[in-house]
Amino acid sequence: MTAPLTPPPPPRDHSADSAWQQPPAPGAGHGAYPYGPPPSYGDDGPGMRTELREAAVVTVVVAVAGVLLGLLWWWLAPRVPLVGDVVDGGWVVYLKDTEGEQAVGVDGTFTLLALAFGAVSALGVFLVRRRGGVPLVVALALGGLLGSLLAWRLGVWLGPAQDVIAHAEDVGKGKTFSAPLELDAKGALLVWSVAGLVVHLGLTGLFGPRDPDPYEQRQQPEDGYKDGYGAPQA
Repeated sequence: MTAPLTPPPPPRDHSADSAWQQPPAPGAGHGAYPYGPPPSYGDDGPGMRTELREAAVVTVVVAVAGVLLGLLWWWLAPRVPLVGDVVDGGWVVYLKDTEGEQAVGVDGTFTLLALAFGAVSALGVFLVRRRGGVPLVVALALGGLLGSLLAWRLGVWLGPAQDVIAHAEDVGKGKTFSAPLELDAKGALLVWSVAGLVVHLGLTGLFGPRDPDPYEQRQQPEDGYKDGYGAPQA
């Protein structure tokens, strides 16, 4: 009696020995993401429209805050004392204290207030939207500039009269009165924007969310493969 014949082994799939596999099916993986589709970051479309709307709101809110800056500048800025006199039948206005530093204090007060407003506005914008974005940064800078311009013009309007000769005539000869509120250092108008950008950049760099590293978040390869490209283990 003869032993039963052993069935022949199935044909070997030589494609498994190849170090290179067929490209993954659509949706299975791509590039650095062999186990899933690449993430979608939403840089355009509805996401961009949302960012633009948020940027418009930030610009308006920050610019309107310039009203508060103007009121504080008008209230806290030192007054420059002037005195009027009549010389040869005409009025002449002099500084009462020629060595005083009140004029420098006016510019310094505006600068310090603008620094504080820039830091506070940057902190507020960061707390509302931590991811930041180019439209938001541009809105913060533009709003700071518009707020500074509004504060400057409001402070000048609320301050003493601009016509110093008429003011001297009203108060009388030899009487002291305050000079108009002026901003001689026009560069102070940029302080709010610069301070806001620097503080916002620092907050975003220190406490902002981090983009995931695709190489660290890749899943472990399946058994029998060395990596995600189909190379078999040794």
